[in-house]
Amino acid sequence: MARYDFSAQRLYVDAPLAGGAVLALERDHSNYLLNVLRLRPGALVIVFNGRDGEWRANLAEAGKKQAGLRIGERLRPQDSACDLQLLFAPLKHARLDYMVQKAVEMGASVLQPVITRRTQAARVNLERMRANVIEAAEQCGVLSIPSVAQEAKLDSLLAHWPAERRLIFCDEDEAVSDPVAALRRGSIKPGDPLALLIGPEGGFDPAERKAIAAIQGAVSISLGPRILRADTAAVAALAAVQIAAGDWQG
Repeated sequence: MARYDFSAQRLYVDAPLAGGAVLALERDHSNYLLNVLRLRPGALVIVFNGRDGEWRANLAEAGKKQAGLRIGERLRPQDSACDLQLLFAPLKHARLDYMVQKAVEMGASVLQPVITRRTQAARVNLERMRANVIEAAEQCGVLSIPSVAQEAKLDSLLAHWPAERRLIFCDEDEAVSDPVAALRRGSIKPGDPLALLIGPEGGFDPAERKAIAAIQGAVSISLGPRILRADTAAVAALAAVQIAAGDWQG
């Protein structure tokens, strides 16, 4: 038997959750449950808020435009998210949507757009990113919601880099080797505050590469013999980090 039931509708709400409470839903959620899904009073809905775990709820009596949820038992306690920031040069439209969704699935805790000297899409729609974060969390059983940070220049981030956070740099010029082994050789350990840096399509320029390498404790990894697009590279690198030092550890 599967350990998680995806047959019930799952909904993110930005409100405190506790057994016995009746939660009034905002208009968009009400319209979705009542008019899109056409749920009836009593229908099961699974709710979470990224803070209080996951709860069973039932659709309360409602009119055509307003719905409520009666909160029942807690199904899962809130988990502790891996402290894993994803720093990436913004991509365009659908490819950025894909990368954001996959980063949520792969356990990133912060999504940080960084503007590099070769970044092709310097403007970021943060509201669209946040909407993709919520949608991915709803669909994949995720409890911890990654935060979406305001875009920042790479030079500025590196100049004020916190000493306690280990920086992992995906380097297309690194000799091809096992990235998991490289992380372990670099003393990346479970529980470390981590940041994973993915560059733009054109790669980092020499000055940026020098600044990255100057960060104390930075570890560069290869993602194999093939050139990966940035969205694919993010998924591959997140998998390597989770295997070496993340919440895939048994």
